[in-house]
Amino acid sequence: MHLRKFSFAVLLALMAAGGLWAQSKPLPRLRVSDNGRFFVKEGGAPFFYLGDTAWCVFTRPTHEEVDRYLQDRASKGFTAIQGVLLIWDGLTRANPLGQLLLVDKDGAKINEAFFDNVDYIVNKAESLGMYTLMLPLWSKGMLGGQRSVFDETTGYNYCKLIAARYRNKPVIWMLGGDRTGTGMEAITRALARGLTDGGGPTTMISYHPTGRQSSSMWFHNEPWLNFNSIQSGHSSQNKNYELVTSDYQLKPAKPVIDAEAGYENITDGLRQAEPGIKRLGAWDVRRYGYLSVFAGAAGFAYGCGELYEFWTPGMQQTRWMAGLPWQESMKLPGSSQMQYVRNLIESRPMLVRIPDQSMLVSDPMATTDRQQATRASDGSYAFVYSAAGRPIEVRFDSMPAKAIKAWWYDPRTGVAKAIGQFPKAATREFKPPTSGVDNDWVLVLDDAAKKFPVPGK
Repeated sequence: MHLRKFSFAVLLALMAAGGLWAQSKPLPRLRVSDNGRFFVKEGGAPFFYLGDTAWCVFTRPTHEEVDRYLQDRASKGFTAIQGVLLIWDGLTRANPLGQLLLVDKDGAKINEAFFDNVDYIVNKAESLGMYTLMLPLWSKGMLGGQRSVFDETTGYNYCKLIAARYRNKPVIWMLGGDRTGTGMEAITRALARGLTDGGGPTTMISYHPTGRQSSSMWFHNEPWLNFNSIQSGHSSQNKNYELVTSDYQLKPAKPVIDAEAGYENITDGLRQAEPGIKRLGAWDVRRYGYLSVFAGAAGFAYGCGELYEFWTPGMQQTRWMAGLPWQESMKLPGSSQMQYVRNLIESRPMLVRIPDQSMLVSDPMATTDRQQATRASDGSYAFVYSAAGRPIEVRFDSMPAKAIKAWWYDPRTGVAKAIGQFPKAATREFKPPTSGVDNDWVLVLDDAAKKFPVPGK
């Protein structure tokens, strides 16, 4: 009897350590927070969106491979995966079970058997505590003109069908797919109406635009658009904080995320891969994450140059790929480091966080040298990100504390080191422990009386 109890306890410990612990009950529904800035769960608990870009997850990997991928992402703190049902070559590319989504490439003929594989992935993600952000189709090349796969009627019916299927599952919807909204307004509204009619009043919907654009440029005032999504672009000179700031200032207030920033291991600017070509690395994806979130975003989506397509040797290789199998791409350092921005944000009251560049006395600079500040609306804490470890001079008039406790938080490791506690002054300069390329830091400033936990814990 004692041996059996011991063995069961050991099994539980091994399951937890290996990231195999299943979600014991369905994930709660998500909604927009009362202030219009964030996501919350049923009951009001805050939800930080940390997405992983896996556009081809419904058509490339086998169930065994899906299990490996999802367990890896769950172990690294991701809260959502992003996939496309009808992918860009989905009229001819079958899923691993040999099924196409459409019969005879006809938008009026939906092959419901295709969704058995989708069900497996959605359920597996949920069992690991992750939501699924799902695009009904990649609209670039699929909608508009003579090649359009759907019209307003067939598109509505398709979206109503799939939304009804996943009405009670932890699914977030995203229309678009690397597509400008110009000229697509009518059919996009039809698709959105199908999703809301099929999914009900709690349906969450956004829109995925093309590079350096936001859904707000066409659809911000649409009642079906619950949050804005940005594709900020695959460049080391990415200034996603500008797009986030622009969306944050719009009325009515809606959450915003950068749903496609530069992918780790992709060529800078999507240039042709050649020996010595610059590729985006972990420092780049960290910058995109921290700068967008500190500018006011409700979360961030990470991506990788091979993983989004689950690329393996023998497949066609696009010009920007490095030719690294997706199983190896999962090990790139940036994907592990994304959890640290989530940990930091969740270690302080999330729903009162606001962007505030007025805290900076020092020049905020731009791109690879950028400094970005965010704080609690009541001044109880503040974070300042320094992309290249340049000195940060802060003014404290927005923090009513008598004493400030300061920390350095390392985005590479998620480890915080106390700087010290001091009486509040008008301004103060802080010099990060290191500086230069790949030496980003977060300055954490707390009202000492609040006795917050160590940043990131």
